[in-house]
Amino acid sequence: MPESAAVPSPPASTVRARCRTGIEGLDNILEGGIPKGNTVLVAGSVGTGKTTLTLEFLIRGAEVGERSLFLSVTEASEKLLENMRSFEFFQPGLLASGQLTLIDVPVVYAKLGLTHEELGIDEIDALLQTISRLLVETRAQRVVIDSITSLGYRIKREERIRDFMLRLSQMLSQHGCTTLLVSEIGPLPGRYSLHGVEEVVVDGVVLLGNVRRQGDILRVLQVIKMRGTSHSRAQYVVEMTPIGLLLAPHLKGARAEDD
Repeated sequence: MPESAAVPSPPASTVRARCRTGIEGLDNILEGGIPKGNTVLVAGSVGTGKTTLTLEFLIRGAEVGERSLFLSVTEASEKLLENMRSFEFFQPGLLASGQLTLIDVPVVYAKLGLTHEELGIDEIDALLQTISRLLVETRAQRVVIDSITSLGYRIKREERIRDFMLRLSQMLSQHGCTTLLVSEIGPLPGRYSLHGVEEVVVDGVVLLGNVRRQGDILRVLQVIKMRGTSHSRAQYVVEMTPIGLLLAPHLKGARAEDD
């Protein structure tokens, strides 16, 4: 090909529609946002900003008319809302209008009679059916489950967790949802979930962590994988401000594309 020849752009049909997170730095990393319909693991240890990031993702979506659903497994939704009131982007009216819905999963457990320490196959089926019904009732386009790790504690067996994750991801995709699953990092290095199976099933992994620099502890973010888009694999410093999460480059990294 002559040097002056232009390289043709990919056909428009091959470009995935994007779900803009509303977090500008993250959308830039992902070249426009998360590919719509992806299920993404947001992994990190305690205090790295996982819940704040996922709630901002939902609220930013609700602001532009995308119905958003937060399934809280570990923390009462009332407490979550109190914590969010310190951010200027939080709008209580989004709850009143139904654009943003928060549901406590322990309440769902109680209504379904899921009282056993370990969920059996029938109980897992009932839980998935209930989540599907909630997606229909809320017409959710954006979904957060916080945390998928806590659901795994109730399922316990690795083969059942894998089956649950596969079925959950398929169901969310069929409903047209772009989903963030919060994961508490397991004890082994190189894992992005407690059991090591969750990150295999999902379309993307966003890793949050803490690093020390000159005596300070900084929150950092790195996109490990994201199907359907090129993305930066560099590490970015995360700053929590009243207007939301801000990202700034921390270390240089290469471009990558995951299949």
